[in-house]
Amino acid sequence: MASEQAASGPAASGRPGSDPPADPFTPPHPDQARAHRVHASLFRIAERHAATDEQRLRQIHPSVLAPHEAVRLVSFLLSGAARLDDGEPEVDRADITAALSLVPRVRGEMDELETGLLQMARGRGMTWPEIAFGLGLGTPQAARQRYERLVGRTADTGGREAE
Repeated sequence: MASEQAASGPAASGRPGSDPPADPFTPPHPDQARAHRVHASLFRIAERHAATDEQRLRQIHPSVLAPHEAVRLVSFLLSGAARLDDGEPEVDRADITAALSLVPRVRGEMDELETGLLQMARGRGMTWPEIAFGLGLGTPQAARQRYERLVGRTADTGGREAE
C-alpha cells in the first residue's frame, strides 16, 4: 500500500516541476529533462569553446553594445545582479523603456539564431528526434513544427523584428 501511494505521488506524474519519476520505466517530461541539462550544457560549451578570454570575446563586439546585452544589462542593474559603478547614473524609467523597446529586436535575433542553428544541425545530419531532445520537446513533430514557425516568422520580417 505504501509503495502504491509513493508511485502515485507527484514524482510519478512526470509533470514539469515535479521530481523525476521514481519508476525507471516512466520517461521524464522532455522539458524537465532539458532543464536538468542546462548547467552541464553551459559547462561543456564554456570548457570547449570559451576557456580563454580571447575565445569568450569572439562573440562580443568590442565597442558596441548589442541589443541583447543592453536588455540584459538593464535587467541585471535593476535586479541587483550587477552593481552600478561609482558615478554611474541609476537606472531610470527611460532606461527601462529603452530596454523594453529592444525586446522585439532581441526576440527576432534569437529567432534567427535558433533557425540557423536548427538548419546547421540538420545539415550536420541530426535527426528530428535528436533535435527534439535538445530542445526539450516531446516529439520530432513538435521540433519540426517549431522550426517551420521560426522560418515563417523570420521570413515575414525579412530578418527584422516586427513593428
